[in-house]
Amino acid sequence: MRGDFGASYANGRPVGELIADRFGNSLVLGLGALTVLVPLSVGFGLWAGLRAGRRGDRVVSGTALGLAAVPEFVTGAVLMAVFAAGLGWLPAVSLPGAGQGPLDEPSVLVLPVLTLVSVSLAQNLRLVRAGVAEAARSPAVVAARLNGVPELRVAVRYVLPAGLGPAVPVLARSVAYLLGGALVAESLFGYPGLAALLVDATAGRDVPVVQAVALLGAAVAVAANLAADFAVHLLEPVRGHTR
Repeated sequence: MRGDFGASYANGRPVGELIADRFGNSLVLGLGALTVLVPLSVGFGLWAGLRAGRRGDRVVSGTALGLAAVPEFVTGAVLMAVFAAGLGWLPAVSLPGAGQGPLDEPSVLVLPVLTLVSVSLAQNLRLVRAGVAEAARSPAVVAARLNGVPELRVAVRYVLPAGLGPAVPVLARSVAYLLGGALVAESLFGYPGLAALLVDATAGRDVPVVQAVALLGAAVAVAANLAADFAVHLLEPVRGHTR
């Protein structure tokens, strides 16, 4: 309640300082992943849902299933082997230089972001696709099309809000996962975020640090789920109108 997390058993530093040193890095990584995840999930989910059962829908859905079937550490290792070791386009270790942050060297974010997006994209995309496909068959949408409403307006005004409803709670869990720190991605690429701090603290049995990081992750999860509940409440009138 006083905001005092105590001191680290390992080095005696205040736990709040340790978290402050890493939180900004995890925030940058999480927001970068969200910037890629949300447009891809909504865009491909809407596109596939409006073409439910067609070839394009099968390709998108099959690709999403393939991504979901591959473990995160395998995806990260393949990306590292291809783009870092093979082509040499990106650094294999996502560790900014001394005195610099990840935004000073954006290239260190690319591989961790792609690894994180591969984990969350499949589920969010398929939920948006399922919601859009259901909304596209609703009487209100059929009536709008019969009355000559342009397809773009039908998709944006009626279909998309209804399709987002089922996906918003899952997206909220993705937000908590991304902003709270992704264990495998940060550990695999050596990224200095909260998840890497948690790994080190757990290995060293540094209880105050473990407790503080867990508390922060829980707070992010609760806030994201509250925001998701509010968003679903706003979307509910639109969803009801399309049924």
